[in-house]
Amino acid sequence: MKGGDEAMPAPAASSQPLEWKFSQVFGERTAGEEVQEVDIISAIEFDKTGDHLATGDRGGRVVLFERTDRKDHGGTRKDLEKKDHSVSRHPEFRYKTEFQSHEPEFDYLKSLEIEEKINKIRWCQTANGALFLLSTNDKTIKFWKVQEKKIKKISSMNVDASKAVGNGCIASSSSSTPHLPNGGSCDALYNHPSNDLLGAISSLRLQVVTSHETSLLARCRRVYAHAHDYHINSISNNSDGETFISADDLRINLWNLEISNQSFNIVDVKPANMEDLTEVITAAEFHPTHCNMLAYSSSKGSIRLVDLRQSALCDSHAKLFEEPEAPGSRSFFTEIIASISDIKFGKNGRYILSRDYMTLKLWDINMDSGPVSTFQVHEYLRPKLCDLYENDSIFDKFECCLSGDGLHITTGSYSNLFRVFGSSPGSTEATTLEASKNPTRRQVQTPSRPSRSLGSSLTRVVRRAGSESPGVDANGNPFDFTTKLLHLAWHPAENSIACAAANSLYMYYA
Repeated sequence: MKGGDEAMPAPAASSQPLEWKFSQVFGERTAGEEVQEVDIISAIEFDKTGDHLATGDRGGRVVLFERTDRKDHGGTRKDLEKKDHSVSRHPEFRYKTEFQSHEPEFDYLKSLEIEEKINKIRWCQTANGALFLLSTNDKTIKFWKVQEKKIKKISSMNVDASKAVGNGCIASSSSSTPHLPNGGSCDALYNHPSNDLLGAISSLRLQVVTSHETSLLARCRRVYAHAHDYHINSISNNSDGETFISADDLRINLWNLEISNQSFNIVDVKPANMEDLTEVITAAEFHPTHCNMLAYSSSKGSIRLVDLRQSALCDSHAKLFEEPEAPGSRSFFTEIIASISDIKFGKNGRYILSRDYMTLKLWDINMDSGPVSTFQVHEYLRPKLCDLYENDSIFDKFECCLSGDGLHITTGSYSNLFRVFGSSPGSTEATTLEASKNPTRRQVQTPSRPSRSLGSSLTRVVRRAGSESPGVDANGNPFDFTTKLLHLAWHPAENSIACAAANSLYMYYA
């Protein structure tokens, strides 16, 4: 299987490295402010247009942001030229709305507490001006619709006694006899034997319903539950717009968006005897354009490409991507640091980016002999693996993402740092930035050392590490394993990155 894509050459190297600048921050902490556990961001996702951004937190909330620079600079090109108005160079966002997606639950059969933390968010296709998205915690996936609704208010209108009599009697200047709106006469009211009735009617007040303001309403359309025995680590939309997958440690299920009470198990790696279990599923994602293809990664550092056309249960993969272990390099930590925490397809589906604890790897789906490029992210931490194991930091799951043009990749690190690499052949770009208002504050230029891998002359291994001192990070600063940048997202069409540092959302552009 060739993946269905025509072989496209890798994009040419960009002439100049990107110069990153601070754009915005939401939820910035003041010095010494304590961060509440429920406010820590646990998921970030741009929609396909890049006009909306969603974040999820450990408190089960989903917060939506919308792009404003396009709206503010509306009008035709001629109008903009008349105003001598310069269009913004980078995306700007504002808070749109938020809603409680998940609540804490308790599984009484397993005596298990299910926390409300949002693990993943995925945008779905928009329709009729409404936004649709999927959100999941460890066990339950929900399908949300966010739409503007007009707020209807009831306002009381006092009746003017000089122009109205009783309940809607209208005095006309051309007639001495008042008439009701339906054409009836009010003579009966004047001639009624009881004056009390007239007094009661004249004391009524008319109420009018008005709708001027609009409000965003989030409504849960469907709940996809009771399909996973283990914690859900991934959800991914299919390009057909009708289906999506959800993955836990041992199984991948295929869902139809319209059917919440039934799913199909398409990958099952659970052995008959759990003592024989050697690896688990860590991430899964659909191909961006081919609805029959998906990839999933494992704790052993391998990526399997699956073709849904081959069989209903995809236990046998179409392609396997893994890097051979270097002889004599095995240690107690080898399998732990080889575990892949995240995978992402490139926009055209030709490349897959994977993140393990130490490196980023770029794979060509037409070449399964090894990664096209390897980028060293945490090589400077190798002498500290024992400490990382003792404080459980070695099990941190860092995400990764590619730029829309495929020229750059990025991932997070400790001390609220994130790395941006040039991924095109021949590029030596390697930038370290800090999630703060001054992203280059702790920037130290480190030389890149390109080298060929021993396994294949086609594979380019670019070792771009920082300081090798075991007591400091890549920028020569002391280790801070408590501040880690796990979640980030790249704008689909522009060089703009959104990343989460605890409860703060930082945005940068280049």
